[in-house]
Amino acid sequence: MPNTRILITGMSGLIGGIMHRALQDRYELVALNRRDVPGVRCHRADIVDLEAIRPAFEGVDVVLHLSALAQADAGLADIVHHNVVGTYNVFEASREAGVKRVVFASSGATVSHYELDSPYSKLVAGPDQPLPDPWPTVTHLSPPRPQGLYGCSKLWGEAVGRLYSDEHELSVICVRIGAVQENDRPNQPRQYSVWCSHRDIAQMLEECITAPDELRFDIFYAVSNNHRAYRDWTHARDVLGYRPQDSADVFSNS
Repeated sequence: MPNTRILITGMSGLIGGIMHRALQDRYELVALNRRDVPGVRCHRADIVDLEAIRPAFEGVDVVLHLSALAQADAGLADIVHHNVVGTYNVFEASREAGVKRVVFASSGATVSHYELDSPYSKLVAGPDQPLPDPWPTVTHLSPPRPQGLYGCSKLWGEAVGRLYSDEHELSVICVRIGAVQENDRPNQPRQYSVWCSHRDIAQMLEECITAPDELRFDIFYAVSNNHRAYRDWTHARDVLGYRPQDSADVFSNS
């Protein structure tokens, strides 16, 4: 997609920084942030203020919406402020500006409570624990089982994306992102199931950015090729060409 202008919300965060480095040599990047990002044209505003963020969307082709309050124990008021009102504002500003596609950073927290039950509870017990018998993967068609209000807020974002795709012909791709860690490795037992490497999340999100225009709406899981995984990444392979390059298993004895 030559000459594509991509607006990244939350570029100063972990995944925002990963995508900045991955995309900066091949795309025109702009940022919507509450603080400056060195080397990038940055519009400083809070996404909860629709009037203030509108200028950031002018002339943008694709929005990569990463900004969110990602605290599992966050209270209702904070979740509504950042993840409900803020996400709506991003979709509305995108519609008003004629943006072609929004890639929405959803979360594996939309289905994390599958881990309360077997066989998923065994899969997230850690690499030293025995594997269950072959298990059914959780796919984009599986009923959601959100963890906390954060997980619920990400389902709200997916639902708003579906609405804007249907009513306003905006291409919306939702990515249920796994455990991306600053040190780029699993840091606790369950992450051997749900970990996603820096390289793999960069590949996944760029595949979403460059997907054919005909892709109007879909939901994908972003996880690495972990042996204990229960979230399905083959749908992303079949539709986008995503092929994870990394696996949590290489860290199991380190």
